[in-house]
Amino acid sequence: MTENIHDLVIIGGGPTGLAAAIYAARAEMKTLILERMIPGGQVQNTMEIENYPGFSEVSGYDLSEKFHQHALKFGAQVEMVDVSGVAIEDGKIKLTTDSGDIYGRAALVATGAKARFLNVPGEAHYRDIGGGVSYCAVCDGAFYKERDVMVIGGGDSAVEEAIYLTKFAKSVKIVHRRGELRAAKMLQERARTNEKISFEWNSVVDEILGDDKHVNSIRLKSTIDGTTREIPCYGVFIYVGMSPNTQFLQGVIDLDIEGFVKTNEHLMTSMPGLFAAGDVRSGAWRQIITSVADGALSIKYIEEYLS
Repeated sequence: MTENIHDLVIIGGGPTGLAAAIYAARAEMKTLILERMIPGGQVQNTMEIENYPGFSEVSGYDLSEKFHQHALKFGAQVEMVDVSGVAIEDGKIKLTTDSGDIYGRAALVATGAKARFLNVPGEAHYRDIGGGVSYCAVCDGAFYKERDVMVIGGGDSAVEEAIYLTKFAKSVKIVHRRGELRAAKMLQERARTNEKISFEWNSVVDEILGDDKHVNSIRLKSTIDGTTREIPCYGVFIYVGMSPNTQFLQGVIDLDIEGFVKTNEHLMTSMPGLFAAGDVRSGAWRQIITSVADGALSIKYIEEYLS
């Protein structure tokens, strides 16, 4: 087992995990990143990033690839595996994966979060068959050229994706449960001045309707008086928050009510030697820059723990 023990095993290869790997490997820790998909995380799906320092405009793919190559430069290793369990064994962190057990003197949870579902009738069906329900405008926007689409949500992600969809769609309606958006003021202004974008205020999705093969309308319910109305559309893009990727941690460490990881001021979880950083952590802002900062900061505390 000795040769299979790393100083630090990082679970997740998004911006948080890659930033942590850069700092850890540069500090000459034996560092291993475990990623079940492609290094870079969800930022890979972001078409354009304008608020990362040093890059006035960069694609999510290009930025994440720079993170990845930077980590490799300093000697971090990457394995494509799925982690299903975490435990302490002989003072080490044991990670159960689909390719066997991996051990670390310390481990960092950097698994991020994924799009939250509405859980309304029609959503799962049209999502699973690719019939008009999506959670990624960059991935699927081109399929909706000259179509009427809906964006559900009022935060930064919803408004950013609505603006992006206007490159393809005939019209974009933003549906929000309140009477004003939560997005940054600059994004709100861009949306309001875009002639393709309109708003459905004080409304929630009651049902997503279609012909069994593809979405053709959506039923909205008023949050004020409960009345419903049906609006034709060809696609529904959902941005109503995030759910943490912490299924493998349920019942193992302390999580908050939404499943995000609780940490102390040193980013350590309730399991000694197991740290958490980035979007998966309770109270995180969930921006690329804060995820990267969290990843870098975690190494300061991990180094102190290991020494």
